[in-house]
Amino acid sequence: MNNKKNLIQTRRAFLGTSVALAGITILPFGVSSCKPAVPAVVTDDKPMSNFGGVQIGAITYSWRDKPAGLENIITYCIESGINSIELMSGDLEDYLGVPKNPVQDAVRQWMQQQRAAAPPPPPQAGSTLSQRRQRPQLPPELQAGIDKYNEDVKSWRLSIDMNKVASAKQLLDDAGIQAHIVKFSPGNWEDDLIDYAFKVAKAMGAKGVTDEIGENAVKKMAPIAERNGMYAIFHNHMQFGDDPSFSYDPFIAVSEAVRFNFDAGHFFGSTGIHPNEMIRKYHDKIFSIHIKDKTGPNAETPNTNQVWGQGEMPLADVLLLLKQEKWPIYCDIELEYPVKSWSTSVKEVRTCVQYARNILI
Repeated sequence: MNNKKNLIQTRRAFLGTSVALAGITILPFGVSSCKPAVPAVVTDDKPMSNFGGVQIGAITYSWRDKPAGLENIITYCIESGINSIELMSGDLEDYLGVPKNPVQDAVRQWMQQQRAAAPPPPPQAGSTLSQRRQRPQLPPELQAGIDKYNEDVKSWRLSIDMNKVASAKQLLDDAGIQAHIVKFSPGNWEDDLIDYAFKVAKAMGAKGVTDEIGENAVKKMAPIAERNGMYAIFHNHMQFGDDPSFSYDPFIAVSEAVRFNFDAGHFFGSTGIHPNEMIRKYHDKIFSIHIKDKTGPNAETPNTNQVWGQGEMPLADVLLLLKQEKWPIYCDIELEYPVKSWSTSVKEVRTCVQYARNILI
């Protein structure tokens, strides 16, 4: 599975032949269908990243090294040529006026001190994502501060001003950008807060809310997604590689509202299996795909993020399959390879957009 065999260019050849994106856009997507829209009206002042009928977007996590906030995200989209996003909820809630965490800096400092004193051991094969993310127990005063903050945030969420949400959507609409997903990751929240997540995402024009895949999250979120006429969408990491018996099928059985944010890079990097096998099998249940380049599990540096075109992930195969089959699946760039000091995450996402464009047009 070498990119040279899959029409993928080297970065040098790509940069030498890529055509700069014009400053063009489309009208905001409608909200009646999950199918990515084909541009109906093109102007010269808004981004457009639908190529050959395949909607290229980005998860806003890609710009995690840049100043946060919805207005900033809009700027990054315009500079990258992106008109469709999986919106991280932190950027949205910051705009909506979520209370600030008064102990955040203290907790971060304490965590840094703990890591310096006793670096965490490398993750064990077969460990779950939650196990990998476990942190040591906080001192009582910091935990009390977090508990109080969580109560304040809950009260704020349950009394959210929906007019403010409408103004947030208007900002995106005015810029020609659609949030097709809002990533609240609410699978361990109380039901009324999960309901809040779906209501706000729906008001933003999104079709669903994402979280990391797991039995409890699926069972909690799916019924509430159904009540809101939305999708509960679940993202994979290395589960398929860690456990050969791992399958989407039990999650599909829970509810018609269950959909998947298939991370093709994580899947390929951990299994070495061509992602198109999964896409073909589950195309009617896959709402979106995270696209990235990676080495495979048998490389000298296995399962490692790479600049697009320098890894083994068959990017072109994935994009061309969607173009050929006309499946309404969003493809979101997730920028995870290290950004060089002479570049920025915004420039790199723009380069990825053009890379996809050169494949699809």
